[in-house]
Amino acid sequence: MTNPHPGIRPGRVAAALLAAALLLPAAAGAFGFPEVAQRAKQLAEQPYKKPEPKLPQELQDLGYDRYNTIRFKPERAYWAKDKLPFELQFFHQGLYYNLPVKINEIAPFGVREIHYDPADFDFGNLQIDPEKLRGLGFAGFRVHYAINNPKAKEEMLVFLGASYFRAIGRNQRYGLSTRGLAIDTGLLSGEEFPRFTEFWVERPKTGDKELVIYALLDARRVTGAYRFTVKPGEESVIAVKSRFYMRENVSKLGLAPLTSMYLFGENQHPANDDYRPEVHDSDGLSMHSGTGEWIWRPLINPKRLQVTSFAMTNPQGFGLMQRDHSFHDYEDLEQRYDQRPSLWVEPQGQWGAGRVELVDIPSPDETNDNTVAYWVPDNPPQTGQSLDLDYLLHWQGEKDTRPPLSWVMQTRRGRGFTRNPDNSISFVIDFVGPALEKLKPDAKVEGIATVGPNGELLERSTVHNDVTNGWRLVLRFRRIDDDKPLELRAYLRGEDSTLSETWSYILPPG
Repeated sequence: MTNPHPGIRPGRVAAALLAAALLLPAAAGAFGFPEVAQRAKQLAEQPYKKPEPKLPQELQDLGYDRYNTIRFKPERAYWAKDKLPFELQFFHQGLYYNLPVKINEIAPFGVREIHYDPADFDFGNLQIDPEKLRGLGFAGFRVHYAINNPKAKEEMLVFLGASYFRAIGRNQRYGLSTRGLAIDTGLLSGEEFPRFTEFWVERPKTGDKELVIYALLDARRVTGAYRFTVKPGEESVIAVKSRFYMRENVSKLGLAPLTSMYLFGENQHPANDDYRPEVHDSDGLSMHSGTGEWIWRPLINPKRLQVTSFAMTNPQGFGLMQRDHSFHDYEDLEQRYDQRPSLWVEPQGQWGAGRVELVDIPSPDETNDNTVAYWVPDNPPQTGQSLDLDYLLHWQGEKDTRPPLSWVMQTRRGRGFTRNPDNSISFVIDFVGPALEKLKPDAKVEGIATVGPNGELLERSTVHNDVTNGWRLVLRFRRIDDDKPLELRAYLRGEDSTLSETWSYILPPG
């Protein structure tokens, strides 16, 4: 007899069905976002209870490499036996993933918990007694779907650690992440990391191309409810519906937060000898303001923490983008940074007044996520209030979101004079795009540049780039005080209109 409920061992089917009927007799259609939101609201009305890890010592002492030897057995993937379009696999607790996450299935018979079973995992050469692990939970889960090959399901979405998750589209590799919420990022008081404590995953039907996941978030000062509608494809899209309830006031509420890595690139040479031209998961922050202006801020790896922001009302979108997609931009056969996705946030509805904030954090190597971007509302909810926020997350490859006219292809930095070095600095900025391709090489295109009060613009020139069929803007300037930052802005203008997005750069101290 075929087990109709994969994930439950045959001997436990009857007991599990009885428990589900007793605990949650309602049909699956009766459970959705309102029920999760009600739980978040009730949770916010109660004092926060800090969870305490209860892991066996063998799992607490695992290092990174030893933890990664614990593997979920692919043949035990949830829904695999029913040949459904999506499958789930789970992460074991251990290392710094020391708190359990409750995971439930929403099915036609009702809602029930997916229970941890040590027999679902391969522990490799670790000396761990499975009997000591009974009663543990999962650290997180991943979603598998036939995203590249219709005959093989591949991992395309992961929820693991605090409120972090990341996805990929077709022919992509994991890169940057997003989170449910960021609290007090970049403040001296320290950052608080909310965590997803419980998930509900709708059992898909044969032929489904979308998967619906609900999540409950908990933190000392905020609780939250989420619905994620996942649609894998060439560009994987996740529609996010969220509602937050405030236990206490928060100094900085970071919404739709994105987390990435930038070590060095075209605009910043490596601190040490490295055969790779660039190392980053993202190379810039792109923004589309409510007024229609497009802004591009190249990322940096600063010597000191740097926080900058862009005020706007009702933004049309923002994202941490990977615009360099050639293998020769990186020359890294193992990491394949050329296949890392861009992540574009598309607000749904009116977000009101606020700012897109960018945090650049110093990092000595590529193992640290040192770039964060998020939306900060001017009027965040106060204690006892709630906030609704809906948006789309676009995990994009080469066909990422860009301005319709033209955009920055690369930003290169060097000395002002190479033959007779002085204390001046040069930036070479290449713009490409449809608006420039239509122009003749001798068209009148002017580079408009502004330099902040801590700098002096010495030279500016704009020339046609015969290789890219775009235009190159060259700026040479001098910084007055090297111990202070310098802000620069530039764009291209034709005879009667703007031709490009706005290039915005902060030259950090030193």
